[in-house]
Amino acid sequence: MGNQDYTIYSGGLRGAEAMFGECAQKHGINEINFSFKGHKCAREKSITMLSDEELKKGNISMEIVSARMGRRYAQADKIRKVFQMLFHMVNKGYQVFAIGWIQSDKTVKGGTGWGVELAKFFNRPVSVFDQETDKWYSWKESEWQEDEPVISHKTFCGTGTRNLSPTGQKAIEELFSRSFT
Repeated sequence: MGNQDYTIYSGGLRGAEAMFGECAQKHGINEINFSFKGHKCAREKSITMLSDEELKKGNISMEIVSARMGRRYAQADKIRKVFQMLFHMVNKGYQVFAIGWIQSDKTVKGGTGWGVELAKFFNRPVSVFDQETDKWYSWKESEWQEDEPVISHKTFCGTGTRNLSPTGQKAIEELFSRSFT
């Protein structure tokens, strides 16, 4: 299978998602960035605009999200569309890679955390580069275990924080190098 047989699904936002897209482009990987009206993408390559009807397919009660994530969301309407878009990213990309911060309750900080929770819920392989410890972890046996993941499925999701650190950027670049050299 050649690199052109792989597809990354992302949201194209600045930070981690833009870096996933840049690395995909560098390695000849197909890239699809989901967006919706009013959503600003840093990557303008291969944007798939989700209609309100399509977004609703990823709808979930904010009470369920709050319970699963162990926190409340002040701007529920604004973040709802982001959560709905994350559903499409994780649903299309079998393997999930995220950049962020793993918290003590085993969730990941911010909106990125919902994508990670969906991956767990869908029983997908999920790996997170934790920008506090500067290490990759994969979800195995209901625990985060230190790992050095590779992209091993032809569809995958790349998501994460807009506040990408230099080590987070390097982690994404090295993930692609490990997987596609």
